[in-house]
Amino acid sequence: MAELPADWPSALAARDAQIAAHLAQHRSDFEAFADHPDSQTDGVPFLILKLLPALAPELWGQGADFLAPIGLFHDTRQDAGYPAPRGIGFSGLSRATPGAGLDYSSFTCGACHIGRVRIADGSIRYLDGGINTQFNVILYREKVAQTLARIYGDATDASARNARATAAILAALDSAHRANPNFFYNDYSRGNRHFDAAYEQAQIERFRAEAPQIVAAFIKLSEREYAGWQMLVRRLYQGAEAEAAHGFAGTEDAIGFNAAHAWFGLKDSMLTAPFAGLALPSHAAVTDIMAVWRQDIRNPRWNAERSDLVDGGGQWNGHIPLPIYKNLAAQLTLGLEDVDVGVSAAAERLLDTLPAPAWPFAVDLTLARRGRQLFADNCAACHQPNNGRVYQNIGSDLGRARVANLFITLGAQRGFTAACGPETEVQLADGPARPCADYKGESLKGKSAFAMTWPWRHDGYNALPLAGIWAQAPYLHNGAVPTLWHLLMPKERPQSFVRGRLDYDTERVGFDWDPAKPSPDDGGEGRLFTLDGTPALSKAGHDRDIVDGDRRLRLDWSGDPDGARALIEYLKTL
Repeated sequence: MAELPADWPSALAARDAQIAAHLAQHRSDFEAFADHPDSQTDGVPFLILKLLPALAPELWGQGADFLAPIGLFHDTRQDAGYPAPRGIGFSGLSRATPGAGLDYSSFTCGACHIGRVRIADGSIRYLDGGINTQFNVILYREKVAQTLARIYGDATDASARNARATAAILAALDSAHRANPNFFYNDYSRGNRHFDAAYEQAQIERFRAEAPQIVAAFIKLSEREYAGWQMLVRRLYQGAEAEAAHGFAGTEDAIGFNAAHAWFGLKDSMLTAPFAGLALPSHAAVTDIMAVWRQDIRNPRWNAERSDLVDGGGQWNGHIPLPIYKNLAAQLTLGLEDVDVGVSAAAERLLDTLPAPAWPFAVDLTLARRGRQLFADNCAACHQPNNGRVYQNIGSDLGRARVANLFITLGAQRGFTAACGPETEVQLADGPARPCADYKGESLKGKSAFAMTWPWRHDGYNALPLAGIWAQAPYLHNGAVPTLWHLLMPKERPQSFVRGRLDYDTERVGFDWDPAKPSPDDGGEGRLFTLDGTPALSKAGHDRDIVDGDRRLRLDWSGDPDGARALIEYLKTL
């Protein structure tokens, strides 16, 4: 445990300088993390994405608010004229030859992992590697389904639906392009890549040449994504179907979504159809999006024999220990068939030692010193760097820890290593790399079991290190506790609260959560988070003292509110 600084403003300035220096050193890696699509050949055709507001303006936001209804935003640090909000990439940015094919778009790493907080002077601080607490990927899929339904009208036959969608998209394309020959790309340039009117015209011609097939593939992917999620809701979220159907801002059910996506493929194959049901999880897996800075204090190490990974895990339950495969798993969450492994490799380099953002408000360092000792006595044994243990005794529902059954694990091991094996080579900004060849000097050949470890090895939750814990609200693996105060005072945990605000509760330490308190961020969809009858949304956990070895560790501070305040003051400084 590091000593506390002599004064907090100097410590804040120093951390800001460290982050700026790190981002400058890893500029190309950050560009891939923030702006490159997760696939160069798969996803949503960029032209279709940009036309969504023309097809259903009430759903998508207009102009600067494009995609704001699903939680994406324009980052003031982006290049002027970037043709989409932060979190959207298109393949012209990342492929070796920008115009070599039709541009596809997908969410970038930054869609989930560049967050924001509004500080006292009203300005916005960006939290690189943090959590976009407003992003709702399920709501995106729902809005696509609603847009298509609006286009279909009364058509029920698949061919008629495809024809109507193709006609509507082409009509919207013609209208937009006639009004502005730079409608889709804003005449944007980056380096030696120029997305001017000529580039745009070439993309339109390529799209027109195969529009029926392109639109049909877009419809198939979109309808499968939405249908798969609704199936999971009916199967796993009983008691909270109405809310879960729309998704929750700042959360995801990555394993469940991937399993549903795999289920469709298995069901369509005569050889594997009888086993399709095995691909579906038996537990709901809604989880809070994680902060991904300082991966070095989460990642595992090799044991002395270099035969096993120990002392680390990474996610909520550590089932994907290797950082490259953690990143690939996040990319595959989008349902893409062909992911860009270079994005994951760049993210691994960026995030390994990316500093966590410092608390941007005042700190009572005298109180924090008392809290530091309380942390040492009650928290540090578990929340230490590279702690690979999983815990079953903290009272949280274990469904998320048990969602990756044996069939899912085998599928992930095969799928992850097929996407990136020891011989896979990618081109990064500074040259070629083989990101899945080794880990910390040890070859990964023949070690596919480390792509996702066996279920019995992660039957519980990791106690993660707490760097930047102030910026990771709400808390618990399912985001069911709005502030650190409510985490330490479990009897005060609310049954419902608002997610997705940018203003901050500096006393309780969490984003403004009270539904009775007005906020400039209110008015979006899917913001009220109500904890209902399903265990997946339970606010239980980390709510009773535990015995660890010969020590009793305090988790419930209800009887010592002054101690809780001191502990929280120290946690602000991490």
